[in-house]
Amino acid sequence: MKLFISENMITLLVSMLLAFVVTFFVTPHFIKFLYSAGIVGLDLQKKNKPKLPTSGGLCVASGILAGLLSHIGIKTFVYGFQTEIIYLLAIISSVLIVTFIGLLDDIGVKLTPRKTKEGMDIRFGLPQWVKPLITFPAAIPLMVIMAGDTTMAIPFVGSIDFGIFYSLFLIPIGVVACSNLTNLLAGFNGSETGMGVIYMLSLGLYGLLHGSIGTIIFLISFAALLGFVKFNWYPAKILPGDSLTYLLGSLVAAGVIVGNMERVGVIVLTPFIIEFFLKTRARFKASCLGKLRKDGKLDPPYGKKIYSLTHIIMNLKPLTEKQVTITMILLATIFSLIPFLGTL
Repeated sequence: MKLFISENMITLLVSMLLAFVVTFFVTPHFIKFLYSAGIVGLDLQKKNKPKLPTSGGLCVASGILAGLLSHIGIKTFVYGFQTEIIYLLAIISSVLIVTFIGLLDDIGVKLTPRKTKEGMDIRFGLPQWVKPLITFPAAIPLMVIMAGDTTMAIPFVGSIDFGIFYSLFLIPIGVVACSNLTNLLAGFNGSETGMGVIYMLSLGLYGLLHGSIGTIIFLISFAALLGFVKFNWYPAKILPGDSLTYLLGSLVAAGVIVGNMERVGVIVLTPFIIEFFLKTRARFKASCLGKLRKDGKLDPPYGKKIYSLTHIIMNLKPLTEKQVTITMILLATIFSLIPFLGTL
């Protein structure tokens, strides 16, 4: 195992600090702007269902872009141009594309609420079948630079060199799949951000131990999420929106592709993969949200029928929204520790 040399560590720490600071200080301004612009959603797990500004991905993306650009700037002007900069620039392009796509979904707001199984909502967004298609452009920057190693180790099969098939098919499949997987477990204050903090840190530390370029992406994303969690934690002041869930998924895909960490990426995203198969049982029409009781706890929305990991949790014991969030973060922590069992 090899660690980054000291100059890389210093550059990375500076970039992480800037990502945190930018996110932390721009988020209150985005909260005011999004609310005044009418880009809002209902916080459905609250009794009075307050309107909150949504599209928190804009805040996190701002911090990530600041961190990545500062990292590129320091490397270029202090240490000279390095090949990794090409990959980072491609990822910046993907970040901009997927954040814009998520924003388009987030701004889908109706002036009058519509009835849902969880109550009244004012967001209609994009049709479910469209979402996998619209995240495809985020893969193009990685495809055109032929990011990643085309040789992959397949369990029970061995190493296979996919050649150009890797760039033209596996990269877009990975980006689209990850972007939409992380969008499946959402709706509880702090859950998307909290789980993101855990798996980004896990991927970043694993990459650090193995000298992977993915470390830069993951740890800068981790720092930006830390700057956002204060505002998204229960009771939230801003909702993450699809702009954040799409962003986090695309960053995981980009990081594991350029860092050759595909198997580790699959492991840490296992809760979302399980959620995908559970949602298929309801043809993706079931919500992971619960039914709010008078005492503030949540009952499973479909009784004993299980269409989400959160339904399993709520069937075991009625919990508050905050407790469901903490449980989901603990679940993410368990799977994020698995890659280290054979490493440390």
